[in-house]
Amino acid sequence: MAQRRSSRRRVETVGSGTAELVPDPDRDTAFTLLLDGAPQSHVDLADPTHLQFEYVRRMAAALDLIAPPGRPLRALHLGGGALTLPRYLAATRPGSAQRVVEIDGPLVELVRRELPLPANAGIRVRVADARAAVEGMRDAGYDVIVLDVFAGARTPAHLASAEFARELARVLDPAGWLIANVADGPPLRYARTQVATLRSALPRACLVADAAVLRGRRFGNLVVLAGRTEPPVAELTRRAAGDWFPGRVETDLDRFAGGATPVPDAAAVPSPLPPEGLFGNRA
Repeated sequence: MAQRRSSRRRVETVGSGTAELVPDPDRDTAFTLLLDGAPQSHVDLADPTHLQFEYVRRMAAALDLIAPPGRPLRALHLGGGALTLPRYLAATRPGSAQRVVEIDGPLVELVRRELPLPANAGIRVRVADARAAVEGMRDAGYDVIVLDVFAGARTPAHLASAEFARELARVLDPAGWLIANVADGPPLRYARTQVATLRSALPRACLVADAAVLRGRRFGNLVVLAGRTEPPVAELTRRAAGDWFPGRVETDLDRFAGGATPVPDAAAVPSPLPPEGLFGNRA
């Protein structure tokens, strides 16, 4: 079994570095995508509703709660990876019209070949820079935008500014939602600035994360849900508390931001690098 799984491992050079597809030792139809050693995605081809990464489950909970169950959504995914959340949305909200923007063309081809999408999934993938793509889109075209873009282990600076936040708000339906993955660690300076920046365009927001991450005790992922109406805080709180790795919902974002102000293009910076050794040693 170990030899067969090893033979299914794929290593290729793509636009953003070295991509590895590693079979899941516990699930025969599942794989983890790593880029330069950093885990990017986990996909179970037989069960797209199985979500291995805790922050992805928090993003999926938001997708579940922003509209009645089963209602198709117009979804824009910025950052593709192995297309985990597009697959999830296609399974849980059949008929959803989904567009994915991923800058790494060779990675897209690898995923299409080795982790094929289900037939009639309604997922279109465009190879482009996320900001350039959004700037060319029409107003109010999407019910939800999922922002989960990493170049290696960092979110690029041009996707972390107030100008980009305004573009995201423009292409969202007035009742739509942005779900953003923000990676940061102590003292959460980047996360606080990102919360202020996103709220400058989409003022009704909350965030979900592990309590230790929210308290600035360790590096991790914070999921921001932002829009123009009140987020479903009670339901998100229940989902976060009932997760395999319980999380906390933060609603007092004025306090969380701690006086941080929206950052313009001229001052925007990439997200911080994860601490060395965060992802462990791999054979």
